[in-house]
Amino acid sequence: MTTLTHVDIIIISMENEDLKIRQARRLKLLRFRRKVTDWGVSAGFLLPSFAGVMLFFFVPFAMLVKMSFQKSATNSSFAGIENYSKVLSNDAFREAAGNTLILSAIAVPLGVLISLLLALILNSKIPARSVFRSILLTPMMVPVASIVLMWQVFFSYNGVLNGWIYQLFGSERIDWFKDNSGQLVIVFLFLWKNLGLNIILFLSALNNIPQEVIESSVMDGAGAVKRFFSIRLFYLGPTVFFVAIMSLINSFKIFREVYLLTGDYPYDKLYTLQHFMNNKFTHLDYSQLSTGAVIMCVVMAVIVGLLFILESRLDSGTEE
Repeated sequence: MTTLTHVDIIIISMENEDLKIRQARRLKLLRFRRKVTDWGVSAGFLLPSFAGVMLFFFVPFAMLVKMSFQKSATNSSFAGIENYSKVLSNDAFREAAGNTLILSAIAVPLGVLISLLLALILNSKIPARSVFRSILLTPMMVPVASIVLMWQVFFSYNGVLNGWIYQLFGSERIDWFKDNSGQLVIVFLFLWKNLGLNIILFLSALNNIPQEVIESSVMDGAGAVKRFFSIRLFYLGPTVFFVAIMSLINSFKIFREVYLLTGDYPYDKLYTLQHFMNNKFTHLDYSQLSTGAVIMCVVMAVIVGLLFILESRLDSGTEE
């Protein structure tokens, strides 16, 4: 039986260390190759979508920004901020921006609150829940032309609503689309059309709340109101933020219905930013059209950015 000397032990340990180093390097190389392969596969899947976004969004938007700084569509001379000063000092643009902001400021909070309330009711054990869900989701399946026809039947000067008001109260008829109250009609239209999607999102979020947390709070004696503000609202935070963003975007897209109801030049309080840009397009004033679109995009980005900051601060506050 041979005995290992001290030198032999050192040599064997050095060989083992060298083997471990080679194995670690080989393992590191394999991980790097796997990561490169995963990145390549991911890039292969994302490349068509990225190319589509670049081709149909970023490139046209870059051309839009470029056109906002030139004199006209046929004259590419640099105009500086002339177009921006003209648009910002335009009374029609100011009125359209103010009306759009008012509609959004009223419609978005109402859309979030009412849809959350209805989702909480539908999530509870009430009879005929499926029937109420179907009723609330029906507007999502109704075409825009049908929606406009319904609103014309109800809110026109000789419509159903004015007939009811005259029969019940004997008051004069209201021309809803040529009156300051027309904004409330548009807000009601927005809510009727968009509540269904918001309710689906909130119902999904409510069903994802861990039931053991709710049951523990019930055992601890927490009431329904305390459970909502302490537990449910915490888990619903990201969904509330997402619904608010989607409602804000949809409030800027209400132009389609308003345009079909009132035409190119509606009553002053119903004149929105999309009316302004649509009319500029009709008059072939592409420079001011581009300028208005860029301003609208910047305002939307600022509002969404503020909402992101608010959400991050609320999240950090709840984590502390």
